[in-house]
Amino acid sequence: MVAASGILYVVTIVLYSLSVFGYFIDFLTNNRKANKIAFWLLSIVWVLQTFFFITRALQYTRLPVITPFEGLFFYAWLLVSLSLLINRFFRIDFFVFFTNVVGFIMMAFSLFATGADVPVELEALLTSEVLFLHITFILLSYTAFTFAFVFSILYLLQHQMLKKKQWGKRLVRLGNLPRMEQLTFWMTVSGVPLLLVGLILGFVWAWIQFEMVPLIDAKIIGSLLVLLAYSIFLYTWIVKGKRGYDMMLWNVAGFLLVLVNYFLTRVLTDFHIWYV
Repeated sequence: MVAASGILYVVTIVLYSLSVFGYFIDFLTNNRKANKIAFWLLSIVWVLQTFFFITRALQYTRLPVITPFEGLFFYAWLLVSLSLLINRFFRIDFFVFFTNVVGFIMMAFSLFATGADVPVELEALLTSEVLFLHITFILLSYTAFTFAFVFSILYLLQHQMLKKKQWGKRLVRLGNLPRMEQLTFWMTVSGVPLLLVGLILGFVWAWIQFEMVPLIDAKIIGSLLVLLAYSIFLYTWIVKGKRGYDMMLWNVAGFLLVLVNYFLTRVLTDFHIWYV
């Protein structure tokens, strides 16, 4: 069962890489046929991911989001699922490509993630509805920030092409600047409260389990900095009315902070060693 699951996971990653490559070919050459093939490959990836997710949930009788491996996989699954859904309604060319470059990287990293299984002595401690909700809300917020990052990148690319007067099909398929701005804003608006609720749930869980909240933990400090960065973005947007290139750069910087918090602070934390 474990061997079959491992083979399925590797097959999923291979198909995922082929899908991203197909979208990359379309991005370079405006090849609609490559885009269509990439879409169907990505749809197969989603089916395999969903099957793997459900199978693991049934195997462990819990929501599989606790370990670093599970967190990365769930993050990638959310990106695939929601990017397909968003593209279904908004029809933004290249959105799925850029989003799933991130998703593929996350899933590829999961192959090397430590802690695929939770030690027996920690299983009872980590099996908590509040903890599951905490991690789920955090990962949903990161997914929203990923989409905001992608829309910002699309804005920046189009801005540079317009500035250099690089006309053509690729420019048209990047969408339009006001729309990318608005979608960046709404994704950020979605991500901030999700992150805030996720952090509060984490504090509640820590207090229930240990009667303390480790505020000096690297992961918690990093998460608060992420919350602060995106809150400043929203304040500047809503109150100051600022728009444009610099705001998109700020959003990209915010997502880089998300990545630092997700990956690098893990080596500095003792409290979050077994879960995201």
